[in-house]
Amino acid sequence: MVDPPPTTDRMGQVTAFTCLHVALSLAGILSGLVVAFGMLNSKRLDCWTAIFLFTTVATSVTGFLFPFHRLMPSHVVGLISLVALSVTIFARYGRHLAGPWRRVYAAGAVFSLYLNFFVLIAQAFAKVPALKSTAPTQSEPPFLVAQGAALVIFLVLGIAATVRFRPAISEGAVPA
Repeated sequence: MVDPPPTTDRMGQVTAFTCLHVALSLAGILSGLVVAFGMLNSKRLDCWTAIFLFTTVATSVTGFLFPFHRLMPSHVVGLISLVALSVTIFARYGRHLAGPWRRVYAAGAVFSLYLNFFVLIAQAFAKVPALKSTAPTQSEPPFLVAQGAALVIFLVLGIAATVRFRPAISEGAVPA
């Protein structure tokens, strides 16, 4: 489903750039989970949010820096992620979560986290031999079940975060 970028050099060694890209992705996922669960408790978690947004943007941007000769599904996911992140960042920092922007932020943050997790699953099935053997073309039931379960979990999380995220109103903000 998602074409994996080249991750090794001519000698078969994992490149430092690949390690950086993976580290950013994992940091984005972990910090995004903290932010998402914070939203369920109406906590803004400003530092965690900044880490999540920075690492998730950096993950998408670095994905475009791998050599490629054609537009791949991973690039499309990266573009969608960057658009969603732009709106999410604007809602958080440009509109300070005022009025409907609170919901836009919550939905955008969880959607961006889901896209990163979607790619994690695809990469795991492409790179981990035990998973790859169960779904070599990523169209087999184990892969589809994993992606379907992730979609359902993130839909529920996104709806809950959008409904429950009601942080303290900052000065000048319009309540929702």
